[in-house]
Amino acid sequence: MNQRHLKTQRSGNAVLILTVIVVFAAAVVLFSSAFTVDEAEQAIVVQFGAPVGQTITEPGLYFRIPFIQEVKRFDKRILSWDGEPNQMPTVEQQFIKIDTTARWRIVDALKFYQSVQDIPRAQSRLNDVLDSVVRDKIAESTLVDIVRSKDWSVTEEDLDRAMAGEGDEATLLKKVTTGREALVKHILETAQRQMPEYGIELVDIRIKRINYVESVQQQVFQRMIAERQKMAEQFRSEGQGRAAEIRGETDRMIAQIRSEAARQAEVIRGEANAEATRIYNEAFGSEAEFYTFLRTLESYRKSLGKDVTLMLGTDSEYFRLLRSGDKSSADQQ
Repeated sequence: MNQRHLKTQRSGNAVLILTVIVVFAAAVVLFSSAFTVDEAEQAIVVQFGAPVGQTITEPGLYFRIPFIQEVKRFDKRILSWDGEPNQMPTVEQQFIKIDTTARWRIVDALKFYQSVQDIPRAQSRLNDVLDSVVRDKIAESTLVDIVRSKDWSVTEEDLDRAMAGEGDEATLLKKVTTGREALVKHILETAQRQMPEYGIELVDIRIKRINYVESVQQQVFQRMIAERQKMAEQFRSEGQGRAAEIRGETDRMIAQIRSEAARQAEVIRGEANAEATRIYNEAFGSEAEFYTFLRTLESYRKSLGKDVTLMLGTDSEYFRLLRSGDKSSADQQ
């Protein structure tokens, strides 16, 4: 009995262990075979490197053969592409530097995997395709069509800025035949026709920046400097002309003021002399002999000096006062 019971117990334990092993193995297999796809993803199942079945685009729970099949996931969202700035010639052989950007997404994961396999290789393929298309379209276009819109009208402010050296006046005055929007649209349409073979949809493409190449930039900068110097010389010349005009006007006003002052001084001096003469006449008119005497003394003071010799007769009128003075002195004695 004991041996039979012991055998039965051993048999039950073995079955239990086997059951646990089977359940665990089934759980591992089930866990390894199940996978989920979320809303932002799409996936394909690959067996030994070859796709199996259709592309999984709906979110949910899915199964695969574990250890044999592999799940490749791809983003369903819009992705960005930024190209390297490249030097490109326009139809006038003017070299410019173009910096472009684009948005794209994977619409056929199976074809995408078969053609480019992953996103880094897709970015590399986009570089080749988009750079080639952009270069071809730029080479067929004029600079004015690249930088301006067809419906953009040139304002006086634009011309003033161009004349000031901040733009190209000749480019502004050129007629736009297609415009930048149409150019970008043509680039997009041309590139879109090459995308389906890679399972890619090109949503849009934009030109981020347009600039002259360095050699042309130096010429543009030199031209801008020359324009600024020309404007400075013009302002300086106008300032010098205005300064000369102001100085001339100032000199004229000073001369006028001096002339008027001199005239007024002469008038005042004449009036003063006239008034002095009148006063002298009144003063000396009342005492004529005193006036004669005073004037004779002044004449003596001015004419008789240390080294002056006068040869006059004794009866000269010039010595009348002296003679009369001597006579008066003799009479007084």
